[in-house]
Amino acid sequence: MDQKLIKDIQPQSRTLKMLRKYVLNKYFITIVCFLVWMIFFDSNSFLVINELNQEVDRYKEQLAYYKGEYEKNDSFYKKLMNNKQEKEKFARENYFMKKPNEEIFILVADSTKAAK
Repeated sequence: MDQKLIKDIQPQSRTLKMLRKYVLNKYFITIVCFLVWMIFFDSNSFLVINELNQEVDRYKEQLAYYKGEYEKNDSFYKKLMNNKQEKEKFARENYFMKKPNEEIFILVADSTKAAK
């Protein structure tokens, strides 16, 4: 029975010796330390690059939003500058401009009653 136990232990010890041989190798330790340093601690680490890529994606979304807003405002501006009636309507609604001999009444809704 002792021989069977010894045979079972020997393969484990061989693998353990092989593992120790590679893990305690100075080149292996150096490579592992280098990888850990590059992934976590370096100024150009994987984590920093990932954060910067997320920031770039957010800026791309903002750029798309502002391009859409620009196109919408540009079309409104062109419509406003080409049509005199639109220009007058815009000035009356937003700046409360009036014609001579004309009165303007501004109606304000009571916000306390609307909230209830």
